[in-house]
Amino acid sequence: MGPVKGGATIDGKAEPDATPPRPRRRRGRGKAVVGLLIVMVAAGGGFVAINSAGLLEGASGPTQSAAVLPPATATVARQTLNDTMDADGELGYGPVTTAVTRKPGTITWLPESGRQVTRGKSLYRLDNDPVTLMYGDTPAYRDLKIGVEGKDVENLERNLSKLGYDGFTVDDEYTYDTYEAVLEWQEDRGLDETGVVELGRVVFAPGKVRVESIESEEGQPAQPGQKVLTYTGTSKVVTVELEAEDQRMAKKGAKVGVELPDGKSVNGKVTEVATVIVPGESQDADPETRVEALVSIGNAKAAKGLDKASVDVTFTASQRKNVLTVPVAALVALQEGGFGLEVIEGGRSRYIAVETGLFAGGRVEVEGDGLTEGMTVGMPK
Repeated sequence: MGPVKGGATIDGKAEPDATPPRPRRRRGRGKAVVGLLIVMVAAGGGFVAINSAGLLEGASGPTQSAAVLPPATATVARQTLNDTMDADGELGYGPVTTAVTRKPGTITWLPESGRQVTRGKSLYRLDNDPVTLMYGDTPAYRDLKIGVEGKDVENLERNLSKLGYDGFTVDDEYTYDTYEAVLEWQEDRGLDETGVVELGRVVFAPGKVRVESIESEEGQPAQPGQKVLTYTGTSKVVTVELEAEDQRMAKKGAKVGVELPDGKSVNGKVTEVATVIVPGESQDADPETRVEALVSIGNAKAAKGLDKASVDVTFTASQRKNVLTVPVAALVALQEGGFGLEVIEGGRSRYIAVETGLFAGGRVEVEGDGLTEGMTVGMPK
């Protein structure tokens, strides 16, 4: 998976990256500058001292013009500011899960790779007996029989009910009524009618699955813990890995944009976010912590036939509509704290204090007394 590409958009258009200045203490508007007004030159990384004998806009007293006009200017614009980031993603079926046998025996039947298996159907056969897929979020880990209680019992009973068996209450208790329903199910599946669902007879998965790969062979002896096959979900999803510091970009339920290999753009939604540990590239390298996001695609038909394809995903962390913005480089750092702008009017300039909001795409949201759309502000060369 490729690296994350940082960036942002303004009214949907990409602009170059810009690193916002470090946050500083903000002061109220209308405060006088004491001594020097320090002008931060973002482009050159240096500082220019301007001798200011006047007051900031809104202070009691006259506002003096700067001795020298700035070398460049920009215009205060009103627009929508989007804090976005593009990342490389892989289109597939999501996380891969390995099914391992929990019983000794001989593998007598395996499905083909790509086959979909639904509730109540065989995932594979061991000693010619089916290992059945059921839906649930708790993995099977013990025999289920009369007197047992827990979430796995509830999973079993809910599946039996969905498959048409009745006469019991779907809860977390394995009762005699559950036992009778299991006997009927075992008869229908050609299993020994014991009333006990032994460990390894069912596999719980969140929903229907797609067989990803086969890890064993028909006729091969199997021991508990041996890999049989791997499976995924059946819906197309995009998997994206982000750096840990970019976790704010991927929130569960957030809407994203996805650009497919053929250039088509479709809407997507973050369905799952998890922290993953990626091993180091060498034996001595430390593992890295990353964020893995799963993104569902709204238009599944657009992704038909695209497996293991690389796509571009655009995350939007925040958006500010109808706000005043200026280039980040137009900000000046005030000696008493906070930021200001040098406003140019009639060949003269004056300074006003501003409060900053969202930084994105080389621009910053600003608000200040007397600041309006269309004003000209000073910029470094």
